[in-house]
Amino acid sequence: MRRHLKILDFALASLQRRPFKNWAIIAVYAFTVAVVASVLFLTQSIRREAAQLFVGAPELTVQRMVGGRHVPIDIGVGETIAAFPSVVGVEPRFWGYTYDAVTESTITIMGAGPGMATIDLVEGRLPTRPTESAIGAGVAAMWGAEVGGEVILVDAATTGVLYEVVGTFESPSDILTNDLVVMTAEEAALFLGLPEGKATDLAVRVANDNEIDTIAAKVKRAFPDSRPITRSEVLRTYDAVFHWRSGMMLAVFSGGLIAFVILAWDKATGLSAEERREIGILKAVGWDTGDVLELKMWEGVVISSTSLILGLITAMVHVFVLGAPLLTPMLRGWSVLFPELHPTPHVDPYLLFAIGFLTVVPYVAATVAPSWKAAVTDPDEVVRG
Repeated sequence: MRRHLKILDFALASLQRRPFKNWAIIAVYAFTVAVVASVLFLTQSIRREAAQLFVGAPELTVQRMVGGRHVPIDIGVGETIAAFPSVVGVEPRFWGYTYDAVTESTITIMGAGPGMATIDLVEGRLPTRPTESAIGAGVAAMWGAEVGGEVILVDAATTGVLYEVVGTFESPSDILTNDLVVMTAEEAALFLGLPEGKATDLAVRVANDNEIDTIAAKVKRAFPDSRPITRSEVLRTYDAVFHWRSGMMLAVFSGGLIAFVILAWDKATGLSAEERREIGILKAVGWDTGDVLELKMWEGVVISSTSLILGLITAMVHVFVLGAPLLTPMLRGWSVLFPELHPTPHVDPYLLFAIGFLTVVPYVAATVAPSWKAAVTDPDEVVRG
């Protein structure tokens, strides 16, 4: 052990003799790790947050499809579905979107129903009259509205409608409520222009999770023009979307990744004359090949570990403290009212291991491999060049 520690001490002293070069390598290396880790931390955090949001979501959502497009569904369909075994309840839902030309924002409109029980109010209550509404934090900030104030929305008939604000929302995640305006179910249907007896979709509650796919198949057989969507399918869709967007973000930052590949390739293609001379001197004074390779291994481990730690710390600060300001524009999509992100700190140990393995191991190998040829060459030949 003492021998290995002495070699490590010599490796640290050797690195200190070339501070500019090594710190330049660490800077590029740490930047690469920070980019990759930031993307992975952010997408993992958002996916985990989305999964938590869908804990209270209905087990099955039923929509009607015409010509491949989602259209209003008959509320009476819910009565038939409610009679299926294992179905404990069917709730018609009224929701849609309206565009505010003044703020150039798309706002989500939803009718109050049992699903609202999973969302807490910061202040006030849910609407009980047609002239009342409850709004999310983004809508409140956009119009400077608060409980007791008023908002004007343009309905399906392009008519401006005045609503009194009786409540503002909070939620485990602003992703759910930031651009939301809640009305009574009847007013939401009227505002969105839904025909009488029609709903946007049906939320189906199933007592036994093992029966969800069976219920979905029964719905499809009973109503061929319907599209049953299970909660697990929604979660898989979110996963696919964030996987795709994380890949897009990595493509945007591919320049940094290419810089790291070039750096590793340059390290692997050969040693500088000074490094070869140093290996030759060590061999001449009694070091064997194993000692030289261990020395180079320690140099690679020190540089790669330092870069890894700095990169991970930078990524955590960027994502979990600053809210990932460099990455969120790529995730926001079309919504101007997308909330400020405050990802919950959560790092999967497997993710850390994967990042470390994919960055440390290749660099250490690229450091040790070219040293082997110099280490097995006659010291006199190496020193003379």
